Amino acid sequence: MAKSEKRHAFILSVSLICIIVSAFMASIAQTTKDNGSVVPHTDTLADTISRTISAYPGEIGVAVIINSADTVTVNNRSVYPMMSVFKVHQALAICNDFERKGLSLDTMMTIRRDELNPSTWSPMLKEHPESVITLSVRDLSRYTLIQSDNNASNLMFERLVNVAETDSFIATLIPRPSFQIAYTEAEMQADHAKAYSNYTSPLGAATLMERLFTDSLISRENQDFIMNTLGECTTGKDRISAPLLKVKGISVAHKTGSGYTNEKGILAAHNDVAYISLPDGTRYTLAVFVKDFKGNESQAAKAIANVSSIVYSMLTGSSAFRVNIE
Repeated sequence: MAKSEKRHAFILSVSLICIIVSAFMASIAQTTKDNGSVVPHTDTLADTISRTISAYPGEIGVAVIINSADTVTVNNRSVYPMMSVFKVHQALAICNDFERKGLSLDTMMTIRRDELNPSTWSPMLKEHPESVITLSVRDLSRYTLIQSDNNASNLMFERLVNVAETDSFIATLIPRPSFQIAYTEAEMQADHAKAYSNYTSPLGAATLMERLFTDSLISRENQDFIMNTLGECTTGKDRISAPLLKVKGISVAHKTGSGYTNEKGILAAHNDVAYISLPDGTRYTLAVFVKDFKGNESQAAKAIANVSSIVYSMLTGSSAFRVNIE
């Protein structure tokens, strides 16, 4: 072979190697679905989230499930106080119990006003000034899922499905080590330390939300009720929803949980778990749990919003706004 031909063959081989390496590196960074949306490599997404949350003064755990296939977790070995996130667990347990007993969520309950706690978070109490309140179990569940009403939750734990029964049922849906429900909102209010005994891993919470929206857990009618009601949630719009509010065509169904601040100014918990549907057909579940945060609720919410922004940006290949850390 002539020198010029050998040189040409060598250059061609090097070029092919470079192309192969470049293609391999690109595949590590991200893959593209048939519909054109971008799916980041899980390691890339995990590293980006990890670097971001390391700047915050508290422990933050994250779990993402993308299209029921790819899973990303950061700080998932720890467990986090659920706070009101457990109201999703409660709603599922009540529906399961009512189905076994042949009861309807439209069953009415009579509640004396003096049974309720005026010092806890309770939109229901403000909206019903009557001395005897009559509401359906469906209405009470809507209060817990949409506005995170503590009186409604406490009442249903006391009269319908208790904490131990709720915990046992949820253990049939997600791994036992990933969560525990031991106390009501009333018990946590009386002793804030008990909040740490109602715990979850980020992946445990994400798995339950994912199964709620993609699997068959209870009757279709009741499951649709819970899913649709979570889509109406009004709490925590400054968390996972924050970078998504102005994007057309996005659907967010979520449940928040907010903890107590101790005498040292440490916030026990600030959480959000969401099932998100994008216009391009991408579906993902995102759980973000903040624990022992040395800052206020607004700062903790921005940390959650930043994680949400990262996930959305990497899934769409866009530059969604990043919430300021300050």
